Amino acid sequence: MTATHMRQLALPFARTPDYRADDFIAAASNAEARAWLARAESWPDGRLALVGAAGCGKTHLLTLWAGPGEVAAGPFLRDLPVFSGPRLALDDADSCADEAALLHLLNHARESGVRLLLAGRTPPARWRVALPDLASRLRAVTTVMIGAAEDDLLAALLARLFAERQLRVSAAVQDFLLARLPRTPAALREAAARLDRRALALGGRITRALAAEVAAEIAED
Repeated sequence: MTATHMRQLALPFARTPDYRADDFIAAASNAEARAWLARAESWPDGRLALVGAAGCGKTHLLTLWAGPGEVAAGPFLRDLPVFSGPRLALDDADSCADEAALLHLLNHARESGVRLLLAGRTPPARWRVALPDLASRLRAVTTVMIGAAEDDLLAALLARLFAERQLRVSAAVQDFLLARLPRTPAALREAAARLDRRALALGGRITRALAAEVAAEIAED
């Protein structure tokens, strides 16, 4: 088999996120969220909503706070999730299609004393729901925002993403990417994934030219 064929057949491995405490990058933009999660006993009605853009670390924080087995997915919520402890987190709660199930979950958590953490990209008061009782309960949920990522956080995240994929990328190329990519964690994750696939397919290292190509694609997208 020729090298060309080998490059064409090369496929990246699927990656499963590993939400460890040591891997979370603490910064001023997520300090308020971390402070609220540390004092769950003081949440009004035992509920809190964590709000932020895609890729800002909401799922990571939910998993650290509740535990891997205590995080349910909003889009798949149809009944009460199976959980065993005094805490439950609902990720992508603003994408929950079953309003009755979400209302049932909110009521159950309040009646049973379970601390409930919701996560979404917009505050619960702005979620479009048809059930009046659900809308009322969502408006009452205390909301904490994760702010825009700082320069230091973005630089640390990009280096972490490359290290996780075992990619050797020079500091100069990383600085080049940071100056040209959209300033969001989601954009950095997409860039790392595309560069990983491209380098694997081409069988070469990640050069400035390759970084420029990927950055231009993402900026256009």
